[in-house]
Amino acid sequence: MASRRPLVSDLPAVVPVFPIAGALLLPGGRLPLTVFEPRYIALTDDALGLGRLFGLVQPAEAAGGGPAAGLFRVGCLARITSFAETGDGRYLVTTHGVCRFKVAGEAEGRAGYRRLAVDYRAYSADLDESPSPLLIDRDRLLSSVRAYFADHGISVNWAVLDEASDVTVVTTLAMTCPFSPEEKQALLEVDGVAERAAMMTAMIEMALLAERGGGTMPVH
Repeated sequence: MASRRPLVSDLPAVVPVFPIAGALLLPGGRLPLTVFEPRYIALTDDALGLGRLFGLVQPAEAAGGGPAAGLFRVGCLARITSFAETGDGRYLVTTHGVCRFKVAGEAEGRAGYRRLAVDYRAYSADLDESPSPLLIDRDRLLSSVRAYFADHGISVNWAVLDEASDVTVVTTLAMTCPFSPEEKQALLEVDGVAERAAMMTAMIEMALLAERGGGTMPVH
């Protein structure tokens, strides 16, 4: 029997938080992490015993006045899907993006790591496993990304991406592109996948124009 998809009410209201600058985890995406600091080793141990869930949030230099000092206001709930120990005390984990959340406040920390009170209601659509068909300009996005990756010497298995769904393409490219932390945060916070695709296309095209001194754009 297929398992019931999670509801917002199933998700934890307080989560341990792993702040990583420049790391983007989107719902449905997979992100490998190497854990070595003692406090985050403790966080991983605790998460493994409590549903394998924790929050991934980027640090923010100018986040003063927010609900959690020094952190952006939106993060993503991560589920640990694989776990391995190394011989030198590190953990190698793979995480799966479950649902975005808004940071509601700070909770009491444990073992040196922070915990946050979070609210998923604004992003309940992230839990929908059968979203409506997307309206994205896939050819334009992929053309821009190919040019951008070629300029930066980034290798991608294009054959796999060509066969992937629009959601997978957008999620994978958003997490892979070497955007700034602020740009990655904007991609995380944008309403949905179609809006994320449009934003990413615009960001890449602007970067190409800037890098090429206003020269020609890829032909779509």
